[in-house]
Amino acid sequence: MKIHKEGRSIIKGQIFLLIVVGIISNFNTNFLNFTLPIFMFLILFSTYFFRIPKRNFKIENGKIYSPCDGKVVVIEETTESEYFKDKRLQVSIFMSPLNVHNNLYPISGIIEYVKYHPGKYLFAWNPKSSTENERNTVVIKNSDIEILCRQIAGFLARRIVCYSKKSKNASATNELGFIKFGSRVDLFLPLGTKIHTKINDNVTGGISIIGTY
Repeated sequence: MKIHKEGRSIIKGQIFLLIVVGIISNFNTNFLNFTLPIFMFLILFSTYFFRIPKRNFKIENGKIYSPCDGKVVVIEETTESEYFKDKRLQVSIFMSPLNVHNNLYPISGIIEYVKYHPGKYLFAWNPKSSTENERNTVVIKNSDIEILCRQIAGFLARRIVCYSKKSKNASATNELGFIKFGSRVDLFLPLGTKIHTKINDNVTGGISIIGTY
């Protein structure tokens, strides 16, 4: 297991602040009994949150891999209004603060579109969060399929990180980005895509198969 690069500076800052507070307080009883346990909890939580477990990915053509860890909360036909502007199959995965939070490409292909949208911070399971929250949209296309992947900030998540660049190659299970502290990822798939998951399924990024084409 390793610590994601987005979390290293946060953890280092927490440790530094802990040392500074300790020096200022002369490591007195209040520091040892109250401040130290609070900081240790924050450091341990941040270490757990930004963890990246070692996984062996087995990539096969024609499969759509889960872009993140979490629970499937939406599977429905809907109108995608930002890019496709037509009917698509939407699959939404909610990530709790306890899930691994890096986001992965669901398929291999060329990145056709990348756009960041500032917005609200509704709870990630709210249907309106897909169009009203802070979010980032990435579209990946290969010779067989075109998929829209949308990172959505939630009530706790206040920063979306995306590493995608338009016209660059994307490889399935490589890192697309990161969302900090609770969030959601939506996939918009062509109608007719065979879905291999169901509502309330717990999925694993880069391992679980969302669908085939």
